[in-house]
Amino acid sequence: MPDGAAPAARPAASAAVTMMPPGLPPPLVCMLSAAHPPADVRVVGKEGATLVSAGWRVRHICPAAAGAVGGEARHGVAIAPYRRAAGWLGRLRNIPALARRAADSGAAVLHASEPDAWLAAILAARRNGARVVLDVHEHYPSRLDHRLPRLLRPLLAPLARAAIRGACRAMARRADAVVVAKDGLDGDFAAPERIVPVRNYARASQVTPRRHRAGPLTLVHLGALGRARGAMEMLDCLAFCPASTRLTLVGRFTDGSESAFAGRAERLELAARVTRRGWLPHGEALAEAARCDIGLVLFQPGVENHRLALPHKLFDCMLAGLPVIAPAFATEVAQVVREAECGLLVDTADPEAIAAAVRRLADPGLRAGMGARGREAALGRFGWAGEAERLVRLYHRLAPLPR
Repeated sequence: MPDGAAPAARPAASAAVTMMPPGLPPPLVCMLSAAHPPADVRVVGKEGATLVSAGWRVRHICPAAAGAVGGEARHGVAIAPYRRAAGWLGRLRNIPALARRAADSGAAVLHASEPDAWLAAILAARRNGARVVLDVHEHYPSRLDHRLPRLLRPLLAPLARAAIRGACRAMARRADAVVVAKDGLDGDFAAPERIVPVRNYARASQVTPRRHRAGPLTLVHLGALGRARGAMEMLDCLAFCPASTRLTLVGRFTDGSESAFAGRAERLELAARVTRRGWLPHGEALAEAARCDIGLVLFQPGVENHRLALPHKLFDCMLAGLPVIAPAFATEVAQVVREAECGLLVDTADPEAIAAAVRRLADPGLRAGMGARGREAALGRFGWAGEAERLVRLYHRLAPLPR
């Protein structure tokens, strides 16, 4: 697919790499976020760091998080945090203020990471003439499905999806490029000539991979936790495993189910077998994973975003040399696991099926082989380098660097 082109309303950026006159500072790129945290792995650790390494100045305008202060930098990306009200209403009310911040930044390109940030970027570009890149991380037309009344969902979901898809297509026509984080997302945008695949593949990170040995197993789950991500199935699976099997959780509950999880662990007499590490910086999370034996990716069925998921946790487990247990229904994840031969695909709604996969992976030789193949694939076929090259080519068109 093409690497992106400018809309008809503005002159198209040349396909050739045109250099700016000497003596000028590099163009500023603003990564615009309505929800992503200051040091988000994709926005800052992958895309922002790639652009900084290639020569652009990059700033991340993002919601403030604990410990984040203006003026600090992550991977060379300047962090510009702001305060906003919580919840969806807070995000909607924040759009005009976010647009003002973006317009006042003086950025040559506004790279926006959520639909409300897309709209803010488009509004800002009307004021300052900046180029606009929409970064698509999820299947947004299906995001309202679970919020609709269950009985009316078959009737209302198609209408809601059509309305959201229409809004996505309208904003895509006003952008210079639409970057998609995984395959299967481009169909919601009416500007195929602007689509640029920059898949959410693995960023090479320093971690000593797991050396698999015989003995008790430790399962690990990285990232956001909740019912839809299989938190309860993890416990039920653990109950079917030998008493020596342990579970390590690295991340936070994001759906309010933390107390229900703790209560279930107590009822199943599993609390002593579960270690909760909370949120950790990416390097520490990888090191923690490499001390475990099997990575869990347990998205539950019935959510379109889960079918199309391409999560960091999958590639982090591969980098750490762990075999993964993953959902057979998740198209993108299953393709990676099959191609890399790095894990087992199961019905993630069935704890007994998950436990059977754990028992199969009790063989240290099987774990070692899958872990080695997964790590090789994460550093090669599914590595970030090729995606970074596409992103850099796009930016050479949108905001040429000075000689």
